Amino acid sequence: MREIKCAVFDLDGTLTQSEEGIFKCTQYALQEMHLPPLDEATLRKFIGPPLGWSFKEYCGMSEEEAEEALRLYRVRYNDVGLFENCVYPGVRRLLRTLKRQGWYVAMATGKPEIPAKRIMKYFRLDKYFDRMVGTGEHMGADKEQLIRTALPEKWDTAWMIGDRKFDVEGGRAVGIHTLGVGYGYGTEAELKGAGCEAYAETVQDVIDTLCPGVPAPEGYFVSMEGLDGSGKTTQIDLLTEGLTRFGFEVQHSREPGGCPVAEEIRKVILDRNNKDMEAVAEAYLYAASRAQHVRQVIRPALSAGKLLLCDRFVDSSVAYQGGGRKLGVDQVLSINASAVDGTLPTATVYLELDHVTALMRRCKATEPDRIEMETEQFHARVEQAYHELIARDPARFVVVDAARDKEAITADVLSGVLDKLTEAEA
Repeated sequence: MREIKCAVFDLDGTLTQSEEGIFKCTQYALQEMHLPPLDEATLRKFIGPPLGWSFKEYCGMSEEEAEEALRLYRVRYNDVGLFENCVYPGVRRLLRTLKRQGWYVAMATGKPEIPAKRIMKYFRLDKYFDRMVGTGEHMGADKEQLIRTALPEKWDTAWMIGDRKFDVEGGRAVGIHTLGVGYGYGTEAELKGAGCEAYAETVQDVIDTLCPGVPAPEGYFVSMEGLDGSGKTTQIDLLTEGLTRFGFEVQHSREPGGCPVAEEIRKVILDRNNKDMEAVAEAYLYAASRAQHVRQVIRPALSAGKLLLCDRFVDSSVAYQGGGRKLGVDQVLSINASAVDGTLPTATVYLELDHVTALMRRCKATEPDRIEMETEQFHARVEQAYHELIARDPARFVVVDAARDKEAITADVLSGVLDKLTEAEA
């Protein structure tokens, strides 16, 4: 029979970096009670133990005062604070690795169960967990009890992974292996003093301890497309910020370019002096740049489990050379077939903006390059070619209206990309 391996994780300081929300809500409760704020060193001690205990221990509150502080804390936390949070880099890859290896994965947190589950759902981590346990009406904050409840009825090997001594002590009381993580809110001295069996300074160390020698699950490839002037650069930066908060390990690249050979080809393509370049030569130069980029940058990033976010990919060639240069969509796809060799984005964001508005924006920003200097009719054909591509492969594209304010665009881009990535893992 297959060995049943179990990993039980703490939440704050182990899966998510949650100090922003916890600190702000703690200070809010103290302010509402007309008490002085706490310094950061004391605030950090609030992460891990039950909050009521922390208010009594670190603020000298009575039982009744701690209950009131807890009530006020939750007023802000349940609406705002729980989302002032981010997933540690590598945690998503860790969870994917464990599930791919057939592990039972659970969470045991001293945080109330309902907001804990809301956090996991918001960051789209809940799908990796077989059971999530927190405090509530029928469950106290005793870590040993939480861990016992989180474990399955039968198991062969089990680990408790956490960043505070309470996690280690609870795991040892249950009789399972304990792994202290040094990237959270405890210290190496605290964790080793509590008797952790293993210590991990980074998330990669956790992976190496639990799944030694196991290759990373395939990463994700996301491209950003749109007419010049549609706002790609801004939205790439904002998408990176959002995806990083959700625990994706984002690596940037661009086309044409992304690696030394491809960057040299880029210079030739965009040089304003090369105005006599033939359309078919231009298409092959883009494909040559892409062939190098795919093999030297994109595939290695995906093999390492990263999320490769690329400013333009093959869709740009199809739109600009196939549509703009009138080579035809199918011919440009054929030219690029061996360059791409099956490496296609998991999701492609298309910033929808009419070619007239986009070109006006672009020309106001900086001096246009050789491609951007083309006629209005050229850019109209590019826009139409993008529409044809989207109609051919609607499941891959996230089409976002780029004529709106930046915040609305950013929200739709992030939501759409997360939906595509979730679908890819279903």
